[in-house]
Amino acid sequence: MVIPALNAALGVIRIDIDPVIHIGSLSVHWYGVMYAVAFLIAFRFGVLPHVQPRGIDRGLAERMLVWTIIFGLLGARLFYVVQQPNLGDYLRDPIRIVAVWEGGMAFFGAIIAGLATAAVLAWRNHISMWLAWDAAVIFAVVGQPIGRIGNVINGDILGPQSNLPWATEYVNPHAVLQSCCHLDIAYQPSGAYEALGTVVIGVILFALRARGVRNGALAVAYVPLYAISQLVVFQLRSSEPVLAFGLHQAQLTAIVMLVVVSPAVYLVWRHGFDTTKTTPEAQLAASTPAAERRN
Repeated sequence: MVIPALNAALGVIRIDIDPVIHIGSLSVHWYGVMYAVAFLIAFRFGVLPHVQPRGIDRGLAERMLVWTIIFGLLGARLFYVVQQPNLGDYLRDPIRIVAVWEGGMAFFGAIIAGLATAAVLAWRNHISMWLAWDAAVIFAVVGQPIGRIGNVINGDILGPQSNLPWATEYVNPHAVLQSCCHLDIAYQPSGAYEALGTVVIGVILFALRARGVRNGALAVAYVPLYAISQLVVFQLRSSEPVLAFGLHQAQLTAIVMLVVVSPAVYLVWRHGFDTTKTTPEAQLAASTPAAERRN
């Protein structure tokens, strides 16, 4: 009897934020704003501190990042769209396929497309694919929790109905709620759970980097860790359809990542396969004491 009384006293979190910022005739979506902020912070405080000491200059890092972001976003959106039961609606109105401002991104699609793009760019620029992949996953773990703030504002990633003190109830009529959810009803904030899960993964990756692991170790660790997080988080995510065996699409993809992709990536990394070479600058940076590099 104490817990219900406590919940009633604390209430839930009510969100009354219009997902669109109106500046005169200009409309700016919070979702896009948070992604832009995420990209900037992840690049400045995640990617650059990782690649510059390893011989990759800022200009090259920026060029690689732009293309990786473009194809990562396309991959995330397309992977989301093909999962939807109303796929025909998207095909009849193709502009909706790329309408990321409506909400709806499948991060597994971003991982697949982003890592593929990073590998191609690494090969073309004659740098280590594993170094590029490590930079990509650092970008992901720093940026994704910030981007999820946009999901929380939108209301497009929600779990089951709940009266927990941190459950979120949307009252703004413009909230981007999916078909499972409704205004004035509190739901568990799956988007916030996913952000917290990514923070935990980030802590693990940065701890590994602090131990001086070789190139590729962060990417090898990230893939199964993210897959495990999706298996857990999607148990509390009602905004996506269940496909088979009581599992969501992301959980089925996570199982494939754990059973097939992660072991394959580990074996390739373990045996030292890399189609690219480290640049002379990176070799020099790796062999030069840190004190000399700072001078």
